[in-house]
Amino acid sequence: MPKMKTHSGSKKRFKVTGSGKIMKQQAGMRHNLEVKAPGRKARLNKDQVLSKADTKVAKKLLGL
Repeated sequence: MPKMKTHSGSKKRFKVTGSGKIMKQQAGMRHNLEVKAPGRKARLNKDQVLSKADTKVAKKLLGL
C-alpha cells in the first residue's frame, strides 16, 4: 500500500509536542482587537492543548 499523505491544512494548524500532545492556536485574534481587553488578548494569543476527542481526528490527519 502507498504511504498516507499528511493533510495539508492540518500541518499548518497543529503542532505536536515532545510528549505527543497536539497544540492549536486559540480562536478570536483576527479582528475587533481594539474592543478586547489586554488580558483577554494575552490569553487568546497562547497555544492551547487540543481536546481529547479532537486529538484522535487530528492525529489521523497528521499521519501519527
